[in-house]
Amino acid sequence: MILMNININNQKVEVIILKKRGNKNTYLRIKEDLNLYVTTSYFMSERKIKEIIDENMPSIIKMYEKQTYKQELKKDFYYLGKKYDFVKTNTDKPIIGENKIFVPTDFDSEKWLKKEASLLFKERLDYWYHNFDRKIPYPSLTIRKMTSRWGVCNSKLKRVTLNLELIKKEPFCLDYVIVHELSHFIEMNHSNRFWKVVEANYPNYREVRRIMKNY
Repeated sequence: MILMNININNQKVEVIILKKRGNKNTYLRIKEDLNLYVTTSYFMSERKIKEIIDENMPSIIKMYEKQTYKQELKKDFYYLGKKYDFVKTNTDKPIIGENKIFVPTDFDSEKWLKKEASLLFKERLDYWYHNFDRKIPYPSLTIRKMTSRWGVCNSKLKRVTLNLELIKKEPFCLDYVIVHELSHFIEMNHSNRFWKVVEANYPNYREVRRIMKNY
């Protein structure tokens, strides 16, 4: 492991170089710690690595800004795409105001979000199932946190799994992911036929996909 530093948006970013004997290609990633990880060949020189970093700096900056945005989101409380501040009161249950949520003193935000998700996700899944333009099996619903996917369709088990984090995003994100996963009951790949099924049920899916790429 070799370390160096680069400057991104006036911030010092550590470069962690991981050399592996079996590696033929070089991969650049900004991880949650906001460091740049370079995975490359065991025989790659430090000079060449610096050249690769310089050549890919626009992409690295985009990765850094996207990861920074994700980390900022984690610091705040979001519900259905809107940021709220907590105000602890003597209320028995959460009361949602304009920009604040009035909560009991022992409020558990994660537990509350899971409860809200179980109700809303089921409601929206039922809505899209009944309005889907193709005949598909009625799926069971699983909700859990996922790090790399918004949803998963298991056609054999007739099950749709949705990422709990969707409860923090705008409602149209949830709707798009549900339609996306239901479309996999027709086409299990991401071929042109698949996207035609998605578009038939959710015409503006491209716009939502563009927005979600920033999350």
